[in-house]
Amino acid sequence: MEFWNDIATDRSWEVLLQLKKKFKFVLIGGWAIYLLTKTLKSKDIDIIVDFEVLDMLKDGYVINKNDDLKKYEIKIDDISVDIYVPYYSKFAIPSEDILKRTAIVGGFALPETEALLILKQQAELARKDSIKGQKDRADILNLLVNATIDVDNYRKMLVKYKIQDFEKRLKTIIKTAGKEFEFIGIKDFRKIKLIKKRILDRLR
Repeated sequence: MEFWNDIATDRSWEVLLQLKKKFKFVLIGGWAIYLLTKTLKSKDIDIIVDFEVLDMLKDGYVINKNDDLKKYEIKIDDISVDIYVPYYSKFAIPSEDILKRTAIVGGFALPETEALLILKQQAELARKDSIKGQKDRADILNLLVNATIDVDNYRKMLVKYKIQDFEKRLKTIIKTAGKEFEFIGIKDFRKIKLIKKRILDRLR
């Protein structure tokens, strides 16, 4: 079961591969989570670049600067690409810090898994009452179930960036999740209950 239709996700993946051939970036958002988990594809593309790469993107595409959301935006084949840069974009973890600590997964540079979880939580908080907020919660559960999260590192990041309240919200997402589990292929109620208990026990 996918959140978005195959046509949209396949087109988005092709755009992402095109960008990878031309530019250096750190991939965040749903596609980064998919690369770690191989579950739940994405529709939109979210990347962090340095200013040199931003200038290169400006040479090749029409870029819109979104001052309200502190990002740049381009459209390629009807696919939205959100571009974030150091010192301008406002993340719970600054972009410049994310760029310093990455790992290559599936040929793409990704942030530390715990940082990716925090960024996804930030997105969920901003749009929790929308359809994209539900996708954010599915992505969060996907990371918790199908990737390796270092709880100690997660908590250290929360303290460092003064966002300790994120852990409380994370526990609420886990406790209240229902349909979100279906999107990562888990439908059995008993199994969902056991998974919730296992994750919450790790967060004690």
